[in-house]
Amino acid sequence: MKPRFFLSVATLALVACGGGEPADTGAGSTPAGSAAPAPTAAAPSGPMTTPEWFSVDNTARTVRMVITAGFVPDNNYWNFNGATKGSMAITVPEGYTVSIEFTNRDPNMAHSLGISSETVNFSIPPTPTPVFAGAISQNPGSMIDGTMPGETETITFVAERAGNYSIVCYIPGHTAIGMWLYFNVSTGGEVGVQTR
Repeated sequence: MKPRFFLSVATLALVACGGGEPADTGAGSTPAGSAAPAPTAAAPSGPMTTPEWFSVDNTARTVRMVITAGFVPDNNYWNFNGATKGSMAITVPEGYTVSIEFTNRDPNMAHSLGISSETVNFSIPPTPTPVFAGAISQNPGSMIDGTMPGETETITFVAERAGNYSIVCYIPGHTAIGMWLYFNVSTGGEVGVQTR
């Protein structure tokens, strides 16, 4: 009697836990075992501004900015200039030389900065391959050799191709928590910073 009782309980548990063939959920469903991309946050559409940490020289065709990781304690210090989850968009003109003074003020954690082609699924760490040559900090995926608390690094590159990109921290898990911003390269000379 005990073996039949055990078999009945095991069968009931399998049915209750969803054993058997997966149900057909329709043409638009995500296949089993694959993750659906995280929704993209709406890009900021506020007025274009030039905050004190951002400057442009149209004659020299340069943009200079100071970006600080851990600028405020919000989001466990995992922010760029206090912004997270695409709540800021930085736009520079195509062909301009961009110089970023990157500082880490997070008291506990290494961070990095790079310009990524990823703009959709930040739940998966982006591959540390920058869109533009030089548009990445040193040892970007390392928690022990990245830009450590109190360190500053200068990143310089030419925004040679118009498009919509992102500024990300390549330390695993940081983009999933929201450590990314929009970075756009314009063809019409637009330049500045937008926030939500």
